[in-house]
Formats: sequence, C-alpha cells, structure tokens
Amino acid sequence: VQLQASGGGLVQAGGSLRLSCAASGRTFSAYYMGWFRQAPGKEREFVAAISRSGSSTWYGDLVKGRFTISRDNAKNTVYLQMNSLKPEDTAVYYCAADPNFYGGLWYENEFSYWGQGTQVTVSS
Repeated sequence: VQLQASGGGLVQAGGSLRLSCAASGRTFSAYYMGWFRQAPGKEREFVAAISRSGSSTWYGDLVKGRFTISRDNAKNTVYLQMNSLKPEDTAVYYCAADPNFYGGLWYENEFSYWGQGTQVTVSS
C-alpha cells in the first residue's frame, strides 16, 4: 500500500490542524493505520492508531484529549484532527499502515508501510 500524507503547516499555539493520509494500492480496510511524529533531534514517537473498521482507537499520552484519529474506508483515507496545539507538537508527522495487530503498544517497527511525512509547526 502507498501512503500520502498532507495537511501540515504553520499554526499558532492553541490552534488546530487536520492531517490526511490517502492510501492506494491495496484494500485500505484491511490495514490498521497509525500516526507517528518525529521532532528534530528526537526519536519517532507514537501519536495515534485506529483499527480496520475504525471502532477502536489508541493514543499516545502526550496527545490524549487533544488529537482524534478517524478513517473513511470509502475514501481510503485516515485523518488526524489536532486541537489545542502546543509548540512541543512541532514535528514531522508520518502515517503508517500494517495488516496485523501486535497487542496495542504500537511500536514503529510493527508498521510495514509508511508515508513521506508532513511538517507541522506550532508557534508560541
């Protein structure tokens, strides 16, 4: 499956952005989808994940209550709605896909397919 992330940009602290990740090539609904981010000088970290049907979601501790992951299987797209953004949310955001569920800890090596990343910059 090929993934294309979009929607990043520059936003002031407290603002919102919605990221999108469009998938092509395979049956989108067969994949668990995730979002990760990587800030300069830091390791890539888990942000959110969603089950194949969208009925289950998981979030990293730093974004719980502010970010929402969703998917539209008819449009082969997963979204990340980011509210109450903080400067520390500044990072390159990546979408990822994998057909398997590995227990819900969402390590990046559990995802087989990755998009190219989209930059999110939050100014103070």
